[in-house]
Amino acid sequence: MKGLFGGVFSGKNVLVTGHTGFKGSWLCIWLKELGANITGYALEPYTDDDNFVTADLKNKVTSQIGDIRDYDCLKRVFDDCRPELVFHLAAQPLVRLSYKQPKLTYDTNIGGTVNLLECCRLSESVRAVINVTSDKCYENKEWTWGYRENDTLGGHDPYSSSKGCSEIITAAYRNSFCTGTGDRTQMISTARAGNVIGGGDWREDRIIPDCIRALKKNEAIGIRSPESVRPWQHVLEPISGYLLLASKMYLEGNRYAGAWNFGPDHGSIATVRQLVEKLLKHWGSGKYTDLSEGSRQELHETGILLLNISKAAHLLNWRPILSLDEALKYTANWYKEPRASYDFCVSQINDYIGKMLKKQEAGAQ
Repeated sequence: MKGLFGGVFSGKNVLVTGHTGFKGSWLCIWLKELGANITGYALEPYTDDDNFVTADLKNKVTSQIGDIRDYDCLKRVFDDCRPELVFHLAAQPLVRLSYKQPKLTYDTNIGGTVNLLECCRLSESVRAVINVTSDKCYENKEWTWGYRENDTLGGHDPYSSSKGCSEIITAAYRNSFCTGTGDRTQMISTARAGNVIGGGDWREDRIIPDCIRALKKNEAIGIRSPESVRPWQHVLEPISGYLLLASKMYLEGNRYAGAWNFGPDHGSIATVRQLVEKLLKHWGSGKYTDLSEGSRQELHETGILLLNISKAAHLLNWRPILSLDEALKYTANWYKEPRASYDFCVSQINDYIGKMLKKQEAGAQ
């Protein structure tokens, strides 16, 4: 596996913020298998059942518990680990929580981005930075076609607008301090993914964790917005894009610095109802209740939000690998495990890589 992505990550010092989270933990596992020397910086894991905990990552990477809002602590981590590549995933990640705690959301997602980029700017070791934001950074006009990277940024709610701000801040740092002139070789990109699913996520107000909690209690799954359309994708899909992008930036320079969408193909775009019905098939039992009937919508929720991935397809040769059914099979199998281990996660990554290589070979013929 170490030869993937041009062997860029083998032996490299890599910093992952948000490494205790859902996506961050999967990224760390893949990086570990690629031979990277990983330092993580994040808050404590959300639950004792999180992927970070069950995979025992605290004993497999250098794990620093800290708040992305604490600049001095973050700067010390940079000084100690001297990273060459940085993946920024630390965030307040929930739309509904952002309504309850807007200041926390803005302080974390905007102030945290500034802290991270400032540490990178002052670092002599950092070569490539990827700030992982969200598809919700776009000004959503409920279009039935996908947003492109040069479409207008915005956001109705505190979470979405904070991600739009994070994108603007990142672009300003890139344009101001990473111009490719002089001795500066640092490159900065942003990555926008769709609705990511997979094993090890237990956060509140996310559809898959909500489903699994109900299924494990033999309760009906309650769904608030059954007809809302989302670009569903397994966590390994955008992570493969992040790794590919970082390797291209490291090897080939500023031509790959910028904003990138990593979303699913058209077949994985489905309503919440369709997603739940497919999950129940892979789980083997269960039922759901439509909570939208006769209820009043208290908070704004997006009806449809899609991504255009043409840029990644043409310039990175990146494409999604898994069908929605395959993504849900991976997901259900993780939650069915009594205690999904590091090796179990690696087995899913290896299976994904096999499918990825097979698809690349088919495309080359």
